[in-house]
Amino acid sequence: MAKKPHMNLVFIGHVDHGKSTTVGRIMYDSGNLTKEQYRKLEEEAKASEAGASFSFAFMMDRLEEERERGVTIDVMHEEFETDSKKFTIIDAPGHSDFVKNMITGTSQADAAVLVVSGKPSDGVQEQTREHAQLAKTLGVGQIAVAINKMDAADYKEDQYKKVKAEVEKLLKGIGYKTDEIPFVPISAFEGDNVVDKSDNTPWYDGKTLVDALDGFKETEKPVDKPLRVPIQDVYTIKGVGTVPVGRVETGVLKKGQKVTVMPGDQTGEVKQIEMHHKEIEEAEPGDNIGFNLKGVDKRYLKRGTVVGTPDNKPTVAEEFKARIIVLSHPSAITKGYQPVLHCHTAQVACSITNIDKKLNPKTGEVKEENPDYIKQGDAAVVTMRPTQPMIVESGKDFPELSSFAMRDMGKTIAAGKVMEVTKKK
Repeated sequence: MAKKPHMNLVFIGHVDHGKSTTVGRIMYDSGNLTKEQYRKLEEEAKASEAGASFSFAFMMDRLEEERERGVTIDVMHEEFETDSKKFTIIDAPGHSDFVKNMITGTSQADAAVLVVSGKPSDGVQEQTREHAQLAKTLGVGQIAVAINKMDAADYKEDQYKKVKAEVEKLLKGIGYKTDEIPFVPISAFEGDNVVDKSDNTPWYDGKTLVDALDGFKETEKPVDKPLRVPIQDVYTIKGVGTVPVGRVETGVLKKGQKVTVMPGDQTGEVKQIEMHHKEIEEAEPGDNIGFNLKGVDKRYLKRGTVVGTPDNKPTVAEEFKARIIVLSHPSAITKGYQPVLHCHTAQVACSITNIDKKLNPKTGEVKEENPDYIKQGDAAVVTMRPTQPMIVESGKDFPELSSFAMRDMGKTIAAGKVMEVTKKK
């Protein structure tokens, strides 16, 4: 059997539009969640304040608990296969702080499912916009749209068309080619058009959601690039020692290889690599792994540090230039503003030392040099300085480590991409 290509998938969309339920339904109908497991979840949901309609959602929420306890380095529960692909769902989707998880945590998704409620009172909401814009800025090129809760819209074609037009307008506006995007009318709760075709939508002759995912194009793996593995968590495991966990973004990590951890400039040797509880000889881009390092002091291994090789170390930035788009800010952003940047798995406060250019968000043309301020809706080139050692790479060398979200006051203020980096001496 040839190995199926593997893709990381993120579910995005407004809170309560049914992301977790959609994931649960996919897992159940594709046989990755057994009847017995589902019955247990149904009982848990019924016994909780959430109620029975949250049975599927509980599957993902239970994972959150497991993660918080840090008992397992396993993303196995969140895997499912289609006819031609293997998918890992890279996030327990119901998280309130979606952005932190999309940008840090398992970092970049290869593709996304945008879940939008088709209920007459719902449609495109604030988070729908924020998530879609972030997916685009973070380089998620492929997207499928699930227009959910069609049961609450009496499976009416008019309602589907109305919501589809709203979402199309949103996605077109941020630069997606909408004629290549499948818009699938589903009811995750009832199971319409998720894995199996539904009789309730005779007017729809497109693909089911899982068939749409099966149609995603495989992304090229940057195996020839220098190694970069941003660390997500670090565990101490009895009898093994220190085990950093992360996702290989570029290059190949091999057992027995010498690697360098930055910031801190510590070099050690890879003793063992594990993926889904199985020991492997080497890990490629997209693999979520745990690995044992010999010769590196645990103090230097933490979330946000990046593993490279001694001859090509990850870049510690003195300052960097980035292109940003301001998604939401109550007033104006000026020089000296200091938000927290979420870039790969790092979260570091950075100061804007200069606003170099204001750009036309649609065309990228320069509208103004050295403006005094920028506000919501503006695109700009800014110079930024991290307040503590931080790894960032330029978009042309390592697009995987150049995307970031800027957060402040519990909100995503802007999203951006690093253009060039001045190395720390």
